[in-house]
Amino acid sequence: MSEKLGKIEHDLFKQFISQNCGFSRQEVSTGPDFGVDVSVVDLPGNWGMAMTSDPLSLIPSLGLQESAWLSVQLMANDMATTGFAPTYGQFVLNLPASFSKADFKIYWEHIHQYCANIGIAITGGHTGFIEGQNSTIAGGGTFTTIAPKELILVSKMAKPGDAILVTKQCAMSSAAILAMSFPETVSNKAGKEVQQKAAEAFFQTSSLEDAIHAVGSHNSKEVTAMHDVTEGGVLGAIYEMAIASGNGAIVYNEKLPKNEIQSKVCKVFDLDPRFCIGAGSMIITCKPEASQAVINRLAKEQIACAEVGRMTSADEGIKLQEADKTVDLPYFEEDPYWAAFFNAFKQGLK
Repeated sequence: MSEKLGKIEHDLFKQFISQNCGFSRQEVSTGPDFGVDVSVVDLPGNWGMAMTSDPLSLIPSLGLQESAWLSVQLMANDMATTGFAPTYGQFVLNLPASFSKADFKIYWEHIHQYCANIGIAITGGHTGFIEGQNSTIAGGGTFTTIAPKELILVSKMAKPGDAILVTKQCAMSSAAILAMSFPETVSNKAGKEVQQKAAEAFFQTSSLEDAIHAVGSHNSKEVTAMHDVTEGGVLGAIYEMAIASGNGAIVYNEKLPKNEIQSKVCKVFDLDPRFCIGAGSMIITCKPEASQAVINRLAKEQIACAEVGRMTSADEGIKLQEADKTVDLPYFEEDPYWAAFFNAFKQGLK
């Protein structure tokens, strides 16, 4: 079907999935869609149930604790886009047959602790050891939360005129994983300090606090939508949010939060940090008059946030303003990070 790495392309999603989603139920108010992080099922009494699923990571070059962190936080980041934290979790573990029981104990203890820290009850799943399983993906998980349905946000709720905000900086998770996986290469080409600081940012790749503090009092309804930054980076996430909400967008390149550390790591691997996996950053749209209030709320929690553009009408297109010219914002269906990582791995870089 596809030779591309990463998530399924938009066209394949439309062809094979979007029209083939089992039995149609009216209570599914938000189903699977491009650029949408969660599904929502309406429950009695004006409640809604939000759900999100993601692969589980098991990456030897990172470590067991780090893999557990990614497994929990990447799902939590998706749920955070609703404005609420996840409360229940299901895990399916398909582990390598060679994975020792001692290592599994360490991995699972960290899964447990990270879930407990967020307030997630692990409610079930499946665990098995499989011959021939050598992937860095060790299964999948689903997080769920229940909240008043009128307060649950989804990325398709952004409106024309909304300000577009970005938390933290571009390519934080890409740079962190590359720096941790290829420390000698990054140290030799970008400097030991860059390698260390990029790696240290790994445990900042949660955007749950970003979302919760951005929303603040749910009664204010200043934030209209959120979308976490994964494949395609900050610019890819803004593009997806515009498509999901049926809008256009204008993004100002000079306002994007491009940190020197992440940029230097990306340069080692010939990557543009604007288009690389950026877990830990959150795209937030809000009413334009509320932009500074949202930024201030985040600043009080030491979370950096910048206004980088605004949503426009669909007929204006999705645009990127660079210097004195405005161009169509490109969208890459395959995140360049994947090729860079596996090329470095195949080359035996240390």
